[in-house]
Amino acid sequence: MAGQAPHISIPQLPHLKAVIISAAWHPEICNALVSGAVRAFQAAGINNPITRTVAGSFELPLAAQLAFDEGFDVAVIVGLVLRGETPHFDYICQGVTQGVMDVSLSRSKPIGFGVLMCDSLEQATARAGMAGSREDKGYDSALAALSVIHKG
Repeated sequence: MAGQAPHISIPQLPHLKAVIISAAWHPEICNALVSGAVRAFQAAGINNPITRTVAGSFELPLAAQLAFDEGFDVAVIVGLVLRGETPHFDYICQGVTQGVMDVSLSRSKPIGFGVLMCDSLEQATARAGMAGSREDKGYDSALAALSVIHKG
């Protein structure tokens, strides 16, 4: 682990329109990440976040952009990219990361980054908020996005 997550207070923002966008690969991991993001949004009074699924992590930035263009205020993206035997991992991770940053900055809206980039399923499970996990990156990602909106 890189360290313990900082304490972020949970703002009450029930008026926000939130979307959680998940990659379809590794559904057990992604479903756990989605559940964490839903819990965080509900803790902030956002009781009906919309959930969408795209094919893979590479499609997440465009899906977030389209959601913002539809009127969503905040997005969380989740997925899992596992290292393999080719440089594909590096290109996907770089593309997703840069794409998400570009969308967030161009739309001036926060995106919680819950895409796990791991060497193994064990590493992903430890971070996915499942039973026995040490971290809940879906939850943490939603709180991080909300902290940008909350000005108090």
